Amino acid sequence: MEPIQSKAYEATYQGERAVFLAYGPYEAIILPEIGGNCIAFRDTVNQYRFLHEPAPEEMAAFKEKPIIHGIPVLFPPNRYEDGKFPWNGKCYEFPVNEPSTGNHLHGFLHNIPWEVVQFHADPYASRITLVQKVDTNHPVYRYFPHEFTIKLSYTVNELGLHQHILVRNDGQESMPCLLAFHTSINAPFAANSQASDYRFTLTTGRRWALNDRMLPTGQYQPLTADEELMRTTGISPFFEAMDNHYTSQPHNGRNRMELTDTRNQVTLVYDVGTSFKHWMIWNNNATEGFFCPEPQINLVNAPSVSLPSEDIGLISLNPGEIWEETGRLYCIPQQK
Repeated sequence: MEPIQSKAYEATYQGERAVFLAYGPYEAIILPEIGGNCIAFRDTVNQYRFLHEPAPEEMAAFKEKPIIHGIPVLFPPNRYEDGKFPWNGKCYEFPVNEPSTGNHLHGFLHNIPWEVVQFHADPYASRITLVQKVDTNHPVYRYFPHEFTIKLSYTVNELGLHQHILVRNDGQESMPCLLAFHTSINAPFAANSQASDYRFTLTTGRRWALNDRMLPTGQYQPLTADEELMRTTGISPFFEAMDNHYTSQPHNGRNRMELTDTRNQVTLVYDVGTSFKHWMIWNNNATEGFFCPEPQINLVNAPSVSLPSEDIGLISLNPGEIWEETGRLYCIPQQK
């Protein structure tokens, strides 16, 4: 039996520096200079492209706003009212970068370079680790005045794509740890399928009510019949326009999205771990092609919401403390 081919190497992806990870049929591509984004995860044998990749003509727009392709890291994630982030008696001022709502959107790590700590391949997997080490000289410190380290690792092996994220407080006072991934999933992901072949489920619980600035009111709203299908038996990712916010409700001990290609009888599983207590889901106004199930530690605008910290995912790290979580993308035969 021949050994499975395992490779990790630098090359270019549409003109950008990239690190390629390959193991057997699987391939992942990471862009260190553009937010450490895992821009591609593919099954090269079955011609599956699981993540929404930018077309060549979209690269300029992607680099300008790298949000709806691959797996962008959001820290802190989503919207903050008027750009204000109250924390421990202070109020940080983030730039208002969403004029339509007057809010700050998506934090500071998705569009800046990440340092590559290492990448390598061995007979068992191919791997990469990237890092952001924020200190007083780092550009993020101006808006988020804490010293901390974030390590992001991807591993490709026979089980698919594994992700590990770690945040450590390197400073002398407590810091907020609010994080999400704006993961963009193709539907269809198979070359021989179309969007109408796809059904998905998501481990959502209750839906947060949002105001006209897309900020939580602190209340819930009833789930529609279609939203009940989304969390139970499945429905098209494009059943209606969605820019919705939910609590997570793990099922069978797991917190995940499952996307089934009924033509190829295969299900893509996106397992994100139970530390992500909330989901955002966005589908580009129900435009077929891709959608974004976004695992999120915290409620949108959490520091300004008067609800218990545990309920809204307002996590703090004391000096030296670490928060970490894992995620995985993999395929299984369609469940009968």
